[in-house]
Amino acid sequence: MEYFVHTLQKYPEIALFLTIGVGFWIGNLKLGKFNLGVVTSTLLAGLLIGQIGIKLPVALQSTFFAMFLFAVGYAVGPQFIRALRSDGLPQVIFSIIVCLAGTGTAIALGKLLGYNGALTAGLLSGGYTNSTVLGVATDLIQQSGLQQAQLQSALALLPIAYAVTYPFGTIGSAYLLANVAPKVFGFDLARECENYEREHGVGTPIGTTAYREYSARAFRLTNPMLIGKTVSDVETMFNREVFVRRMRLGDGMDVIDCKGDTVLMADSIVAVSGGLAPLLAYEEQFGPEVKDVPLLDFPTELLDLVVTNKAYAGKTLGEISDALFGEPGRGVFLTNVTRSDVLLPMRRETKIHRGDVLKILGARPDVAKIARTLGYADRPLEGSDMAFMAFGIVAGSLIGAITVHIGGVPLGLGTAVGAIVAGIICGYLRSTMRTFGHIPGPAIWVFNNVGLNGFIACVGLNAALGFVSGIQHYGITLFLAGTLVTIVPIIVGLLLGRYVFKFHPGIMLGACAGARSTTAALGSLQEVAKSNVPVIGYATGYAVSRLVMALLTIVVVNVF
Repeated sequence: MEYFVHTLQKYPEIALFLTIGVGFWIGNLKLGKFNLGVVTSTLLAGLLIGQIGIKLPVALQSTFFAMFLFAVGYAVGPQFIRALRSDGLPQVIFSIIVCLAGTGTAIALGKLLGYNGALTAGLLSGGYTNSTVLGVATDLIQQSGLQQAQLQSALALLPIAYAVTYPFGTIGSAYLLANVAPKVFGFDLARECENYEREHGVGTPIGTTAYREYSARAFRLTNPMLIGKTVSDVETMFNREVFVRRMRLGDGMDVIDCKGDTVLMADSIVAVSGGLAPLLAYEEQFGPEVKDVPLLDFPTELLDLVVTNKAYAGKTLGEISDALFGEPGRGVFLTNVTRSDVLLPMRRETKIHRGDVLKILGARPDVAKIARTLGYADRPLEGSDMAFMAFGIVAGSLIGAITVHIGGVPLGLGTAVGAIVAGIICGYLRSTMRTFGHIPGPAIWVFNNVGLNGFIACVGLNAALGFVSGIQHYGITLFLAGTLVTIVPIIVGLLLGRYVFKFHPGIMLGACAGARSTTAALGSLQEVAKSNVPVIGYATGYAVSRLVMALLTIVVVNVF
């Protein structure tokens, strides 16, 4: 044990990874329906391991946090910007008011109980379950110019307040929103969400079902009406709803890739592709279906195609389809059209703009032909555009570092807020101009979770030695203050959502959870509702709260 302790003290990076590992392990364990969560577990692990005296550089802590904030902003940027410009505006205003209620409660309690800025920020972060507050407050305090002794004392109080108030912030908000609120307002959440889904067509997302809209089948050609005709003639007969892709003249013969002028031969086996409905409707007009794996074994691709060619910008979907989805794109199917990640109606009169994304499915060579004509093929990549991310963090942090003195008080966004704003802007740019800035979902998960929990581990390890005395001094009073910071904004949100904004019950509860960025509450709501409807409200609330709470943290620190 002495060797182990000495090694951790000599090589603090080992202690860092040990803390992260323990945090993820304990945080994912469940006792019934309850679990601590990775963030709280990592913080507690850091506070425990740090009792042996571990110190990590502040620059490492800030680096982890910048990664986390950029990833959060990148992920929610499209939703956030879109909500500001669309009918999501009431949800934006709602979320801001809920954030103000939580912040105001923390400030009032901090003044009443004689807390300083660090303790109040930790109270707000834990009671409101917003880890961004913890990071931004740490960043601001480190840049505040306090003397070393005062600085270390303040930085020790932040995780104390967070650790004491976070458990009820998570458990309490989940129980109040999912179990208490429906009873108080007298509605059946599951039934309300079921009715909403029926009225608005909110169903199971594509990708969780075994149904496939487009397919390819093999038929032995026996219909004399089709024998001797060209592929183009046959496809025209069937209203170009199905396409003859390949042909084998007999068992054991070579496979022929069909073109428009290819002539169909008697007793040949043909591979026909199309939507499931027309394939079923026309199958008897080709002949009996057969199993021919080599014939159907041709590469297909489902591709996101970004429209960048000016010649097609402003044209309707019908005009583009007529021009490209015959030759050179025989048998290529358009599955959906999106603009800034929003689905557009699949109608011939829908106008296509530069930056719109057409999702197309077909044989790989045919898909490639259309991609070369229309614009940029946005294929899934394992790599990330790290230059885009790094320069984004640099630009945002430089802007956030600008400080203006008003009445002798230094005011500035701080590098942390600059990083999250940069992430929001970069995420939105990526959604509208898909030719650059690609960061895959798994990479975002790593930047988000490793960034946040690496930061939390640094905070816990550095603050560990001052934690025990702090918890003895502030314990029960701090816990009760945290319950108020949890409950007051929930009550404000429920009253506003029900009687002022008049949201649908499922969306209202989801928006309350999102405005508090409480993922555990969303999970409880989905379980009780047996529906994904609460996610609709949660998405906007979560995006807004991440930015707004970062800005309000500046207010909290400056007030004290």
